[in-house]
Formats: sequence, C-alpha cells, structure tokens
Amino acid sequence: MKSFFLPSADNPVLQWLGFTLFLLIVCVCIGGLVVWLKTAHHAARRKRKHRHHRPSNPTLAQTGGLPPKRAPDQPPPGP
Repeated sequence: MKSFFLPSADNPVLQWLGFTLFLLIVCVCIGGLVVWLKTAHHAARRKRKHRHHRPSNPTLAQTGGLPPKRAPDQPPPGP
C-alpha cells in the first residue's frame, strides 16, 4: 500500500507556487470588488435620475408671481 506523499514546504518551487496562488487569489478578490463597486455605483446613479413624469413645484413666475402687497395695518394670514 502506497503512503500519501506530501511535499515539504522547504521546496522553493512549492514556495513560489504557493505565493503565486496567493497573489492570484488576492487579485481575483480585488478585481471582483472593483467590478462590484462599479456596478453598484452605476446602479445607484441610475436610480437617482430625475423622473420627467413627476411634476415639480411651480415657480412664482409660473403661478403668476407674488401676491399683492398687504396694508400695513392688516395682520399676516395665519395657518
């Protein structure tokens, strides 16, 4: 029966292979994060677009301007 052979970590080829694999995993994670942030940012910007079918509050020019001046002895209108 053959015993399982596990190469030692003293082997320089295995050290470089492990380091390369680690760098590859880090790069894939960072790349995935960048892609996710770009798509999430784009989706958030898309949601904040102004919708043209909703009417906005009209300006004073659109409603006919300011009301006429009040007499000095007349109190301001209350709520």
